[in-house]
Amino acid sequence: MSKRRVVVTGLGAVTPIGNNVETFWKNVKAGKVGIGEITKFDTTDFKVKLAAEVKDFNPKDYMDFKSAKRMELFSQYAVVASKEAMADAGIEMEKEDPFRVGVIVGSGIGSLQAMEAADQRLIQRGPSKVDPLLVPKMISNMAAGNVSIATGARGKCTNVVTACASGTHCIGDAFRAIQYGDAEVMIAGGTEGAITPVGVAGFTNLTALSTSQDPYRASIPFDKERGGFVIGEGAGVVVLEELEHAKSRGAKIYAEIVGYGATADAYHITSPIEDGSGAARAMTDAMKEAGVQPEEVDYINAHGTGTHHNDLFETRAIKAALGDAAKKVKINSTKSMIGHLLGAAGGVEAVVCVKSIEEGFIHQTVGTRETEEELDLDYCIAGPREQEVKYAMSNSLGFGGHNAVLLMKKYE
Repeated sequence: MSKRRVVVTGLGAVTPIGNNVETFWKNVKAGKVGIGEITKFDTTDFKVKLAAEVKDFNPKDYMDFKSAKRMELFSQYAVVASKEAMADAGIEMEKEDPFRVGVIVGSGIGSLQAMEAADQRLIQRGPSKVDPLLVPKMISNMAAGNVSIATGARGKCTNVVTACASGTHCIGDAFRAIQYGDAEVMIAGGTEGAITPVGVAGFTNLTALSTSQDPYRASIPFDKERGGFVIGEGAGVVVLEELEHAKSRGAKIYAEIVGYGATADAYHITSPIEDGSGAARAMTDAMKEAGVQPEEVDYINAHGTGTHHNDLFETRAIKAALGDAAKKVKINSTKSMIGHLLGAAGGVEAVVCVKSIEEGFIHQTVGTRETEEELDLDYCIAGPREQEVKYAMSNSLGFGGHNAVLLMKKYE
């Protein structure tokens, strides 16, 4: 069977620099940094003091009290971003077959908050006092479950958990679901809310987090002084739609998804493979599916975490996948402004790619000043670029060696 064409018709985001797409994108263009001192818990005994927190988020502004109370933060972010994306797409569920509208929204971690609170209760007050809703609040698939309940989508409803690649894999799998006829519409992306004592302590002791106390020099992807990522939170969701379905209802089409690559490194539980071959293959697979040559790719939204290993090995991957064209392609890292949203990163970065295509704007990698010898590509350090973006690629590499790459195209 021939694959069906898939377009993006709706966008939703909750981020450290804006709780909707309009605010978020305006701040991305301005180079605003959403990193600051952690307010969610006392960091006195912690080496890491900074995170990229979502600000001024009140779930009751978006849903009724009872619904909000039964959802943990990662689910709340997912529901808010999904409702925004569905409203943006203009999809009216009463006019759709609900069994042809699906959800693939993932979270890398689910709720550490619920687990931490339950553990305290268990120790202090005994097993009978543990929250009876602990399990349905905590498990990572509840983001997708709650989005389905909130929107009325009754089609394929799953979630992919691949650490930092979760959001990109979710969008890729949703793209496949429509391509092969499993759905007409998919709500897809990632969500995370894991800025907690256990979360921060775990990543700190893994030496993955930056210990910088300067918000403007903490998340500095590709910089020679980079020392780790800054943990962030939020959600990024897109509405994907089969092309003819979108056209038949006169939808606004932002972009088309034309390629998806997914591979594994089979190497190490946290480090990417040193030659970047896993990520490179995911990139070439995405280009092959789209029928695109390396020199046609205008822009790569890199995984660009700001860890020593990632940025070096991802640079090698880009060189291996694009060859000589690697020198010309514009590369940036949204994490320079919003930190690393873990399972939500790929969702939010997909939104950035779509907006970059729509407006012909490639944002700056903010805060990064000087790279090192092997990091010799164009990481948009000097400032943003205004140019046509016909093809945009989004890379996500997750702990465990999970690689996911999406290739998007200007719709014509």
